[in-house]
Amino acid sequence: MRIRIFLLPVLFMLLCAYGMPSNNDTMVYVCMGKGSKKYHYRKDCRGLSNCSTKIYEVTLTKAKDLGRTLCGWED
Repeated sequence: MRIRIFLLPVLFMLLCAYGMPSNNDTMVYVCMGKGSKKYHYRKDCRGLSNCSTKIYEVTLTKAKDLGRTLCGWED
């Protein structure tokens, strides 16, 4: 029982030191074509099939900074 009580504060300290996971750290895919406006959770998303340029993997935060919104096929 004492071990469990000891582990909780240790776990809390580790989470504080290294940060809590964030959804904004999720990696998504974007087409960098001129008219591209969406981000995609899957590289094989149907919405990326017309991409004529390279598909990039970026963080969700970066995709939103680029003005991208979630692809309609991903809803």
